Amino acid sequence: MNIALSTTLNDTDFDTAIDSTRKALSEQGFGVLTEIDMQATLKAKLDEDMERYVILGACNPGLAHRAVGVMKQIGLLLPCNVVVRENTAVARSVVVEAMNPAIMVEVTGESGLDAVASEATTKLQAAIAALGGTGSDPA
Repeated sequence: MNIALSTTLNDTDFDTAIDSTRKALSEQGFGVLTEIDMQATLKAKLDEDMERYVILGACNPGLAHRAVGVMKQIGLLLPCNVVVRENTAVARSVVVEAMNPAIMVEVTGESGLDAVASEATTKLQAAIAALGGTGSDPA
């Protein structure tokens, strides 16, 4: 199973990619609850340099409510993480990846989560497609 739904945005800057990703998620009913700037955190805590890399903790309240109704522990896998990261192999290229919601079913074995995962997948795929990128990134 692929752990990510992914696209690559070419000829774009990182800040535009973040803004576009937030908008695309919002249009599918997801709010961003958390934002982790990995580049800044690793620099501050470890004095390590890396490419720009942000983790957005996205949540669709209706889907989250349904999932928790099926299995209380599913909150351990929520919210859906969406990564926006520089593609260092190509100038002005940004990769956007969303966690594949099918992982919830795979990890838990809870078939009652199938419908929620399927709907979340459809919405996340629509958000990723709205960004207008190209295919999946193998990295």
